Formats: sequence, C-alpha cells, structure tokens
Amino acid sequence: MAVYKIFPLKDATIYSFYPYMNTGIDPIIEVGNLNVNINPLPQVFRYLIEFDQAQINDVVDNIVGSQQFSSSLKNYIANAQGVIFDTNLEIYPISSSWNNGSGTYLDQPFTTNGCSWSARTYSGSGGENWQTIPSFGTNATASYSGSNTAGGGTWYTGSGDPNHPNIEVTQSFTLRSDKDLNAPVTDIVKVWYSGSKGLSPFTIENNGFIVKWEDSIEFNKADAIQPIMQFYSVDTNTIYPPVLEFKWDDQSFNPGDLPEIATTDLYVALDSNPGVFYSQSINRFRLNVRPDFPTRTFKTSSIDTQNFYLNSGSHYAIKDLDTNEFIVDFDPQFTKISCDSQSNYFDVYMNGLQPERYYTILVKTTISGSTIVMDDQYYFKIVNG
Repeated sequence: MAVYKIFPLKDATIYSFYPYMNTGIDPIIEVGNLNVNINPLPQVFRYLIEFDQAQINDVVDNIVGSQQFSSSLKNYIANAQGVIFDTNLEIYPISSSWNNGSGTYLDQPFTTNGCSWSARTYSGSGGENWQTIPSFGTNATASYSGSNTAGGGTWYTGSGDPNHPNIEVTQSFTLRSDKDLNAPVTDIVKVWYSGSKGLSPFTIENNGFIVKWEDSIEFNKADAIQPIMQFYSVDTNTIYPPVLEFKWDDQSFNPGDLPEIATTDLYVALDSNPGVFYSQSINRFRLNVRPDFPTRTFKTSSIDTQNFYLNSGSHYAIKDLDTNEFIVDFDPQFTKISCDSQSNYFDVYMNGLQPERYYTILVKTTISGSTIVMDDQYYFKIVNG
C-alpha cells in the first residue's frame, strides 16, 4: 500500500506548574490550559515528540523513492474536555535537542532525569535548560515572558525563510469535531530530509515536534478557556501509539487483455494471503474477480478460469478486526488498487500495523453508478518478528 508509518523515538509532556517534572514514559501525552485555585497563573502543558531521522531518510530513499509524498503527524485521542470554542493546536519543529527521561506524571518524588518545562536534558547539576530570551537561535522562538514560568521548549517559526512558510502547522478543533490529531507536516519532514542530506541551504535539525495550544489559549485566566486534550503516547499499552504517516500514489494500471467487470453481481477473492505476516514484511495482495452469474456461453474450458479486473477508481481499506476501526481508510489518492495483465493488486507494508492483532481488508469499487464495498472475510494477522 502507499501508506507507510513509523513510530516515535520518544515523547513527553512538559508542565508549567511542575517545571522540573519529567514524564518521558507516561502512557499519555497532553496539551492543556488549566486554571487552578492554588495558583494565580493557569497551568499550561505541551508535549514533545520525535521520530528517528534515519528511519525518515530510509522511507524517502528506499520506499517512496522518486514519488511525491505527503506526511502527517497522527496522535489518537484518549480524552478531551473543555474544547467548547473553535481553537487551534499548533505544531512546530523543535529547535533544541532534548532528553526523554523515565518519569511518569506526578511520580513521588518527581522524576527529573529528562526534559521538563524548565530543562531540556535533565534538572539539577550538569543539566541544560531550555534557552530563554534573547538566545533562542536563528528563526526560533519560545513562549517565555516575565509573567510566565521560564522554559516550555523552543521551536522554529519559519518566518525567516519565505521558501518554507508551512513549517508552522495548525489543526482546528470545535466542540463536535473529531479530536484525533492529523496534522499535515510534509514541509517540515522535507526540510529535515533535505537538511540531513545537505540538499538545501535552509536546514533545521530534526529534534521532533512541539504541540501546543495557540497563544490566545495558553495562560488564559478565563474560566471558560480550559481545553485539555490527552493523546496516547508511544508508551501506551493500547493499539493507538502516535505515528508519522507517509502517503504516496503508487498506482500502476495496465490490465492488458483482461476484461473489465461490468456487473454489480460480482465475486472478489483475495489471493496471495497466507494469513500471517511478520511486522516488517511487505505483501502484494492480488484479487480474483469474476461475475457471480456469468453469461451463459459455449466454451471448451471453465469460465471460472477467466479473471476480470476492477476499474482504476477502485480502492482498499484495512480495519482492526476487534475494534472495527479503520487503520487505513479508503483514500481516493493513496489507496488506489493497481492492475497488470494477471489481476488487480495492491501492496501492504505491515510495519504500520500493531503485532498480535487481526485485520480485515475491504475493497470498494464503482460500477454503473453503484458503489460496492466488499468485506468477504479477507482476514490476516501480524506477529512479532
């Protein structure tokens, strides 16, 4: 499939109210603005998340290749509250390196061996704090002011280079909108890639993303402005860890002498499916397509040996069998089904699927104005290996 996912190298939440607390292995990462009675200033929290640059380079060089791709930062919501206005989450590339640490929220005593609101490496002797005014670095900024706790990360704004305006990314949320984060970070990923390869004079080092509420939300003292969104972290015990998702159009469509299926009464079987795959494998699934009720004709061979093809507007999707949630949804650009002279086919990269779980494949096509979705127990399992 033309969807490839990589998982984070590290992630952590930083809290202004607990400036030295590390949460590097907490199962939750979160953003919020919380007014508490014991402090005149709101408590603000942001999270940091980083993906391995070597993995990014490998995907671009050896999997996507010469194709144009898009990238998305995807975080899955665990809990949301207080999102009652139209508000924006902001996603920026971090401008300084940071240490993950091994703490969880409200450890007793606090774990301080990693990043926090104040520290980017660790708190205490020998540790390094986040830079503050006036030394953020070229094209970088932060949120420190005299009235707020010093720190909170530093990040690139992109405002110093007109060729890369989209390294400032936002996603809007409303009261009833989907609360999963699905932020388009293609330009950031491309800048990281070109910088690591020495291909561009505009270079920023990959230190990951910082995710925060927009400035009008953070440190707002109004009781009505207290949005909190909690997402699953890389240390979750669920099937919802964050991912950096790559998508590209890999469709090739050359059916040769195969006839196109023209009836909505059709049978589609999934071929090349051993049923069990290792998490690092790549499999090409093929489709056997034929009419359910073929036209009566005189032949010297079985009509069931004749394969047909689905048109080029056909797509596939992948669902988790237990939760019934789409892991890869139908996408008119990135989940197209290909075809050669043998049959329709599509490739699936198993690395983006959680091991020790069962999945099912769905196929969608449109014939004579009717949209048909087929889910005929196309099951498979991912195992560790």
